[in-house]
Amino acid sequence: MYKRLLILSILGLGFISSDDWSEYLGGTDRNHYSTLTQINKSNVNQLKVAWEYSLPDSGQMQVNPLIIKGVLYGVSASVQAFALDATTGREIWRFGDPLKNWASTSRGLSYWTNGIDKRILYTAGPNLWALNAETGKPISSFGDNGKVDLHTGLPAVAANKFIISNTPGTIYRNLIIMPVRLSEGADAAPGDIRAFDVITGKLAWTFHTIPYPREKGYETWPKDAYKNTNIGAANNWAGMALDNERGILFVPTGSAGYDFYGGNRKGQNLFANCLLALDAKTGKRLWHYQTTHHDLWDRDLPAPPNLVTVTHRGKQIPAVAQITKQGFVFLFNRISGKPLFPIIEKKVTTSNLPGEKTWLTQPYPMLPKPYARLSSEIGINDINPYAENKEEIKRVLKELNKEWHAAPSEKGNLILPGFDGGGEWGGAAADPDGILYVNSNEMGWIQTMKATTISKPAEKAYQTNCSSCHGIDRKGNPLSGYPSLQDISSKKSRTYIQQIISNGKGMMPGFNQLSSSDKAQILSYILNELPKETNSNANTGYQTPFQMTGYNKFLDSKGLPALSPPWGTLNAIDLNTGKYVWKIPFGDEPSLAQQGITGTGAENYGGPIVTASGLLIIGAAKDGKLRIYESKTGKLLRVITLPAAAFATPSTYQVNGIQYIVIACGGTKLGTPKGNKYIAYSL
Repeated sequence: MYKRLLILSILGLGFISSDDWSEYLGGTDRNHYSTLTQINKSNVNQLKVAWEYSLPDSGQMQVNPLIIKGVLYGVSASVQAFALDATTGREIWRFGDPLKNWASTSRGLSYWTNGIDKRILYTAGPNLWALNAETGKPISSFGDNGKVDLHTGLPAVAANKFIISNTPGTIYRNLIIMPVRLSEGADAAPGDIRAFDVITGKLAWTFHTIPYPREKGYETWPKDAYKNTNIGAANNWAGMALDNERGILFVPTGSAGYDFYGGNRKGQNLFANCLLALDAKTGKRLWHYQTTHHDLWDRDLPAPPNLVTVTHRGKQIPAVAQITKQGFVFLFNRISGKPLFPIIEKKVTTSNLPGEKTWLTQPYPMLPKPYARLSSEIGINDINPYAENKEEIKRVLKELNKEWHAAPSEKGNLILPGFDGGGEWGGAAADPDGILYVNSNEMGWIQTMKATTISKPAEKAYQTNCSSCHGIDRKGNPLSGYPSLQDISSKKSRTYIQQIISNGKGMMPGFNQLSSSDKAQILSYILNELPKETNSNANTGYQTPFQMTGYNKFLDSKGLPALSPPWGTLNAIDLNTGKYVWKIPFGDEPSLAQQGITGTGAENYGGPIVTASGLLIIGAAKDGKLRIYESKTGKLLRVITLPAAAFATPSTYQVNGIQYIVIACGGTKLGTPKGNKYIAYSL
């Protein structure tokens, strides 16, 4: 019997019920789709709270929970895994250290079973854990007493470098293929794609995203880039999709580090910013497409692709659709990698920064049209009509470079869609008819480069590792989510600050790879102390000749977007034709809604789900609402106020004939109040 169950597991058969939500985003196709129909257009107004689960810790939760055979598996804000009775919210078990400030916000877990052995796999810090799904106890035979260090299999240059995973791994047979989050700087580890054995934890295969000699793409980097300690990343952090039937793994990758200056990595930089199709069994490359060449704008591919079936020229085609931060959808034949709509290489400006060599063209899909406005479309009249400082905004906008993919400069560029949008990690939903549903951010950001002329070691250590987020002047940008460090000593103890520098917290990476003297330099600079002479010659690592002055949103004097609404949209795109079915503003800006001004759209993180009953269900917006739309028309059917903003993708499932919708409400992001609840609704 066990052998038969094992064979079924290896073939990817059985153990999956349409009542369950057994995979991240609903399935390995990552389509956020459910066949359930009990909750429908005629009865959504009858939805009520079925149960709530309150966690002892509060904070941002991005989790898309799994529900399997009546048990819900989730993760808390402090990255504790837990299991609940999915009908009552009663806790069954919880695993993890609630006092550990992991530099992570988890998006969920993976589940594997052969019918007898049932495992939950999830990450906390740099470790991949295998837990008994019934008890929550680590499985001692997996790796080192239940865990595998995610540095495993990486080259020596990655030793002690920052590595975690926000997104669940993808299960294929008895393998789990892991996404990893790495540093955004020149100190980043290489972003190799790696598969581990689900049973033993042993490394099964590796794909080098920064190629080794005699591997395809090696010539698109400087010689021996793969072993250069100042070139790294090209990692998959957003997660992957899997064609189980064909054994094809689809892996979207991010930019190489440093994100905004590439003078030390001249070339096209394969396989950064690529959609990779790999043999899921071996890791062998089948095909790839690069969506940004020699990235200087942090244009990571931000979400798993969607595996859909579309009709083109009268034929049904297995396709893969990849959303982007640029507001594009790239659509390919899943098997051959051939684009299904034309993509042109559009000329872009060259860099005037010494040492930089930009790529001369960038890919531009002709269909579908962008689901977000582009910087090149913005004129002097496209400013926030509710702003009080309109003339100042006009002056700044007039001075910014607004060309599409304008090379980073000291003058300053308008980045639209911004560094956090159009599409983001929440991903898109898709239905069996080939309709793609994408929520998009339309926040403008300003990218300004500055030459690094630093002689003092403490200042160099800070500028190299901290200034991109907290600013060269330590003022941060609280309205953009990056706190000021100028008066941190009055709020936090020295010990606490030391801990955060080493280990990180939330979305801030830790710098544990730095020497103790390097970290002491950073601490002394933050606290405005005179460093000791013994630290004056500390090696603070490679520093690019130019750095971005910070992640700065383009805001008005009240902290609202400086550009005109909509600031968030929801889009339905027919991938059979490349045309839009509908497009609407998504969310309301809370401060304006209080004045009776609605329909502005709002910043949003997290994705939608769609159901066979014709519903689109989404939280995501900063206004803290759960919205339910008619998927075919975009008609709003129901709005529910959540206990806190839900920057997460909901799940839906059915137990004992009752359908539920569940979502994690952690707030915190975008200045929203903290929350600590998972909340479920039913009829």
